[in-house]
Amino acid sequence: MNESGSDRQDETATPARRLEDLPPAARRALREAEERRAGATPGDGGQPREIGGRGGKDPARYGDWEVKGIAVDF
Repeated sequence: MNESGSDRQDETATPARRLEDLPPAARRALREAEERRAGATPGDGGQPREIGGRGGKDPARYGDWEVKGIAVDF
């Protein structure tokens, strides 16, 4: 309704920091993090690939072990 209220909001808003305003160590860290994000495949969860393992979800996280139709709960 009045313009004085909107001016106050603009003054209290925090300005976005530019990359050039950051110290060199922070810029380097941001670049390295961006490279890691670009190199990571989504959904791998950081788990190594299992060779010759059983299919399905990880039994240690999701309950029973099942081998040839026999479920073992430990």
